[in-house]
Amino acid sequence: MLTSYTIMLDENQEALIAEYATISGKSVSDFMLNMTLEAIEDAKDLKLWREAKAEFDKDPVTYSNDEIMKEFGL
Repeated sequence: MLTSYTIMLDENQEALIAEYATISGKSVSDFMLNMTLEAIEDAKDLKLWREAKAEFDKDPVTYSNDEIMKEFGL
């Protein structure tokens, strides 16, 4: 099932979006969908990074490549 959304844009916004859609070789609809999904993915990635960084900051232990190789017998 497909869902459609309506957004209100002023002339400048519409022109800017249409221009970038054309540059990327996509329809305005495909361009806006791709940009929206990319923004969501970026936000999720940033959230995961912040969580990992907070965990690392609690116990900032690192290992060199040599230490890892030795640990795994490589």
